[in-house]
Amino acid sequence: MRASGRGESITAAILAGGRAQRLGGVDKGLAHWRGRALIEHVVEALSTQVDDLLIVANRNPDEYARYGRVCGDHRAGYRGPLEGIATAVRQVDSPWLLIVPVDSPVPGSDLLARLWQQRGDAAIAVAHDGARRQPLFALYRRARVKLPGDDPTLSVWAWQDRHALREVDFSDSPARFANLNTAEDFRDALS
Repeated sequence: MRASGRGESITAAILAGGRAQRLGGVDKGLAHWRGRALIEHVVEALSTQVDDLLIVANRNPDEYARYGRVCGDHRAGYRGPLEGIATAVRQVDSPWLLIVPVDSPVPGSDLLARLWQQRGDAAIAVAHDGARRQPLFALYRRARVKLPGDDPTLSVWAWQDRHALREVDFSDSPARFANLNTAEDFRDALS
């Protein structure tokens, strides 16, 4: 990892804790795309942008440990990406937390820089692809983030709306947010 050079440390958390039901239950982060596991693509893209890396994975922790520090969701039961974000907020010590999903293998080498530059005084700076918010690509100011609580129906989007939020324009590069959910996605994505 490279120091962020921003005076405050930033940890990236890669959300890899899902069931991957649309991929037949295969652990998506370990599935191969372009000859490498998805986790490898995401780690490579983020490792030069942040000071530390955390992988939130509910399965195969020994496999993921090859790529970085691993933890499972704070509460068991595949409760979704909001639980992964809450877990990361609890696990890291850095004042800043960058969240990225494992199933988007090309988040870009400038993701953090662009979120950082536009963060202002917001608690959360989140990417917007020109058509909609991309809630799983966000930079969190940990001291100002309120954990979501126990509501199983609360979406990441709705939880983010409870904070001072700044949407950052990524309409010039929406393909970076393409996620791979099915075998067809893996075959067709970004080819």
